[in-house]
Amino acid sequence: MSSSETRAWKRFLPETREETRNFRFASAHAGRCVLVTGAGGYIGSALVDAIAGAFAGARPRCIVLLDSSEYNLFAIQRRLELAGGPVPHEAFLGTVEDADLLDDIFSRFRPEIVYHAAAFKHVPLLELNPIAAMQNNAIGTWALARAVIRGGASTLVLISTDKAVNPHSVLGVSKRIAELAVVALSSAACRMSAIRLVNVIGSGGSVVPLFLKQIAEGEPVTVTHPEASRWFLSLGETVEAVLACGAAACEGRILLPEVGSPVRIAELARFLIRDAGKEIPIQFTGLRPGDKLTEELTYKTEVRDGFVEGPLEVVKASRLAHAELGDVMEQLSRCIAGRDGSGLIRMLSSVVPEYVPGGIVQSVMAKGAQVGK
Repeated sequence: MSSSETRAWKRFLPETREETRNFRFASAHAGRCVLVTGAGGYIGSALVDAIAGAFAGARPRCIVLLDSSEYNLFAIQRRLELAGGPVPHEAFLGTVEDADLLDDIFSRFRPEIVYHAAAFKHVPLLELNPIAAMQNNAIGTWALARAVIRGGASTLVLISTDKAVNPHSVLGVSKRIAELAVVALSSAACRMSAIRLVNVIGSGGSVVPLFLKQIAEGEPVTVTHPEASRWFLSLGETVEAVLACGAAACEGRILLPEVGSPVRIAELARFLIRDAGKEIPIQFTGLRPGDKLTEELTYKTEVRDGFVEGPLEVVKASRLAHAELGDVMEQLSRCIAGRDGSGLIRMLSSVVPEYVPGGIVQSVMAKGAQVGK
């Protein structure tokens, strides 16, 4: 392996949390109040660190932390307190589906910039829990976007995923519905955009921590398929891209970070095994429910529309009318409330015709329908 190849692979090795100070776009929050949903999560907490750690004169007026996980919220709140930084912050335990809580936050703190990092994200688990996934990821985003408009904020950034493109998973289609919501509700007065991230190295439940745990315990390293590949970003690259999206002078768009070439997962596993100096076999387990062999960054119907500083590529996506979006969300809410699995699948397939629901989803939905009778 050449020295340049070795350097490229080194980014996957475990290290202490990346320094999240002095990001270029952190200054865009100077003197403003910022709301971060999912503030205690892997990406959300890194965003909070970066925004709070900006240079003096570039710091926000306040940071509002919202998370449904008590432990995660406690951890990020405690970290800010121990850092002794001058940025005031408030922590709220709750969800983005709680319209009263959101209205209270906007009434009291007047957030101007909102980063929406709260989401359910684990692909196989969400295949078994499609109702919860749609309620949290899709309905929750719609509720937040409407609260942002009511509260007079100027910017909303939805953190989406490449899995939203031609989705084969509940995660992917729930994020696609969320994208459609923010693109439809965006305006010059309240700029809303979504950033499609790829796999973030080191995030909870992702392949690198799993592989490292298996290697440390001397177990076979499990890879779904010999040809499976994914794009990856480091945590620092992710934070920079999300902050750049918040500063971008565009609205109603999908933004794509620079991601380089996709990495074959089997090759990543072999590198981590070699680096550990061990001889451990790789076990191919087959694609999991909702998995794709490779991911995609755009739909065929989307138009690549130049770049903004970051660098981020701007993508012009299809845009639902407000009334059409309202109808979609009303149908989705009815299916969720009635535990109508088959109706939910039909509705999702109609709104996102590229969605390919897996057999396990249909099985779970059918069982739910029988229980409800």
